[in-house]
Amino acid sequence: MSQYLDLFMFLGLIGAILLGFPVAFSIAGVAIVFAYLGWVLGVMDISLMGATGQRVFGLLSNQVLIAIPLFVLMGAVLEKSRIAEELLDTMGRLFGQLRGGLGISVVLVGALLAASTGIVGATVVAMGLIALPTMLRSGYDPRVASGIVCTAGTLGQIIPPSTLLIILADVMSNAYQQAQYEQGKFAVEALSVGQFFAAAIVPGMILVLLYLIYILLCGVIRPEDMPPADLDLPKPGRGEVLAAIVPPVLLIVAVLGAILGGVATPTEAASVGAIGAVLMAGRRIGLNPKIILSGVAALIALGIFAGLFPVRLQRSDLGAGAIAAGGVYVLLAIIGGVAILAALRAMFREKVIHQAVDSTLTMTAMIFATILAAGMFSLVFIGLGGEERVAEILTEMPGGPTGALLFCMALVFVLGFFLDFVEISVIVLPLIAPTLILMGHDPIWLGVLLAINLQTSFLTPPFGFSLFYLRGAAPPEVSTSQIYAGVIPFIGLQILGMTLVFFWPAVSTWLPRALF
Repeated sequence: MSQYLDLFMFLGLIGAILLGFPVAFSIAGVAIVFAYLGWVLGVMDISLMGATGQRVFGLLSNQVLIAIPLFVLMGAVLEKSRIAEELLDTMGRLFGQLRGGLGISVVLVGALLAASTGIVGATVVAMGLIALPTMLRSGYDPRVASGIVCTAGTLGQIIPPSTLLIILADVMSNAYQQAQYEQGKFAVEALSVGQFFAAAIVPGMILVLLYLIYILLCGVIRPEDMPPADLDLPKPGRGEVLAAIVPPVLLIVAVLGAILGGVATPTEAASVGAIGAVLMAGRRIGLNPKIILSGVAALIALGIFAGLFPVRLQRSDLGAGAIAAGGVYVLLAIIGGVAILAALRAMFREKVIHQAVDSTLTMTAMIFATILAAGMFSLVFIGLGGEERVAEILTEMPGGPTGALLFCMALVFVLGFFLDFVEISVIVLPLIAPTLILMGHDPIWLGVLLAINLQTSFLTPPFGFSLFYLRGAAPPEVSTSQIYAGVIPFIGLQILGMTLVFFWPAVSTWLPRALF
């Protein structure tokens, strides 16, 4: 029986999570219990646990994962300053008079918020509080409205910058390096977050297009389910629409453009996004727009000119031109800094910064605690022989590499019913990804397939997190069964999106190959 201890360990983890224990403590607790059992039964060398400290240090010094709290802060600032609410209101009044127009506006806003926040929970709750009541008042079927809101909110998992993609990039890069070591290659290649961001853009846009086509078809086939909205507010003018859409779009271009263009690392781009979100929040709260615009212009000019004409002020052989350029750069930095401080002061006065920082700390602590616990779990699982068992199962799977991949995709899909994307990413994927890569699957293509699959886990009943988020924000007249029924067609669209990427890998691989 002791030879199956690794399987019992995995089942024990799922059981502990289903009993409602906090995830990070469940993972660490199960790891400790089974490490002791393995040591007592003589099937595990307990000294292997000494590597836990090295894993903790490696996590805390990981340059890629530093981007997570910065991206989370960016999204929290945009959500707490009600920029998302303003965008939803404007888009709803713009498309609301069309049949299915409110659904279209929710999906488009979800895509914009996904590309500018990357936080699923905040997006689903915001849409549940703002868009869902409006859709219901306009006569939308509660199932249709719930499905649209849930699905649009989960776009933050696949459209970069996404916390899932950052974690997935780190996991897949480690798996790719491990696979190269096992092939006898010691000059190994690494994968970057930018490559995964580039790979996910087109599949994310395909999912948005599939959602929009489905909503338009439903508007034609079942017009009674999504009638035109009877909104009392006037249709927004061009200036109002531009004021709502242009700032988030510019923020998206600044963050993703810096990463994909090779100008900045993901961590540096995340800091740019956080500063941009602070300036946008300051403008939304009521700060003088001249201060914000001058600060934005100064920071953009500083980034451009300092990149084109760098100045090293510590050098002793500087000419008059370099000194003058350095003085201009310092002036631009001061102007930008004043705008940032003014925006922070306005956010502090309105209590926005308190809520944003609290939300950021909570989510970041949850993610990193789970990753730390998962590192301990992986050590014990490997010590019990689980890694060899997984490799053996996959290599003996009928259908060869394709059969192994389909089995893993089905496994991840089923686990998504019970586990969060963070647990699946840091516990399951490190076990299966190296073997799949050794079997010949492209790691970036594989990562995008897994990302879409993990995104689906947010929608799958009974434990899909988006379903819980919407249940907490939805009006009482919307039942849980209606929310579950509403997401089923969109789960089908997710599977269709995965199928398209599966049969046409170039959808996810051509852009990263062109850019990197």
